[in-house]
Amino acid sequence: MGKHRIVEMIGAEMPIFTAFKGRQPYCIYDPITDKPDHDWILTRIIRLSGCETGKNRRGKVDTQSRLIYIHGTHEEEKIGSPASHGCIRMKNNDITALFEHVTVGERVRICE
Repeated sequence: MGKHRIVEMIGAEMPIFTAFKGRQPYCIYDPITDKPDHDWILTRIIRLSGCETGKNRRGKVDTQSRLIYIHGTHEEEKIGSPASHGCIRMKNNDITALFEHVTVGERVRICE
């Protein structure tokens, strides 16, 4: 929660449903053959860094070191309910659209 800034944008020009591992593309997600219980990071990654010491920056709460992203998901039906390990998950078409409208360095406020 709180104030963040975008520090990296990953996946420009990649096909929708590209799956990322270690922030690198490695396959196109296939709902028939890929494990549904895995927390897939799909389509685009907007990497965040916290701006508030003790809340989302430094120590155990550090957004960037905890690898908290805004990204696409294979579980679009769960959007709006807690379902990840801390990331903000979006529908794949929505993360693609958002990705085109933000830039590195831009500020982001995450609210409940």
